[in-house]
Amino acid sequence: MRFFRLAFALAVMFIAMPARASDELHRQDPDTIIFAMMSGKCSTLKVAGRDFACRAVAFFQTEEGRANFTVALDDPNDDSHIITFSGDNGRRPDANLYELPIDRMLLKSKHRPKADGLPVPSVEATAGLCKQIGNFVTLELSSISCTAVDSNGKKYELQYQSDGTPMAVRRIKRMRVGSPAVSPFDDLK
Repeated sequence: MRFFRLAFALAVMFIAMPARASDELHRQDPDTIIFAMMSGKCSTLKVAGRDFACRAVAFFQTEEGRANFTVALDDPNDDSHIITFSGDNGRRPDANLYELPIDRMLLKSKHRPKADGLPVPSVEATAGLCKQIGNFVTLELSSISCTAVDSNGKKYELQYQSDGTPMAVRRIKRMRVGSPAVSPFDDLK
C-alpha cells in the first residue's frame, strides 16, 4: 500500500506539471506549488452514475491558485483511472473549513492519449463544490465532500473520511511574485 501511495503521489505531481507532448494540451500548465496526500477511505465515489471505491486521495495547488482534489479509483479494469475535482477561488471562512468551487473535472483512464507516458486528462466543464473539513495548517483533516455536474448532466460525487493520520504535505516551490491565491494551508489572520 505504501508503494502505491508513493506511485500515486508521483503520478499526480507529473500530471500537475506542464505537459508539452500532447496535442490536447497546447497551453503550458502552471507548476504545482503544494501537494498533500491523505489517509482514509471514500464512503461514496460516483463517476457519471457508476459507483467506485478509491485507492488514494490527494490535494494539489498550482502557482496560479488552481486547486485540485484528485482521486485514484479502485477500478479492476483500469489501473490508470483517476478523476480530479478542479477549481479556482477557494476560500477559508474559518480555520477548519476550506471551500472550493469546482468548474472542471479532469478524467484520466487507460484509453486516453498519453504524454510522457501518462494519460492526458479529458477536461469536462462542470459546476460544483468541494468542502474540506479540518485544518490543513495543522495537517489534521476530517473529511472532504465534493459534488459536481457536467454540461451533459453527468454527476460526480466524493465523500471521503480521514483515518486520523496526519497528511503528508510537500511544498514544491514558492509562488511567483503577485497576488497569492487562497490556500487551505495558509494561516488565517
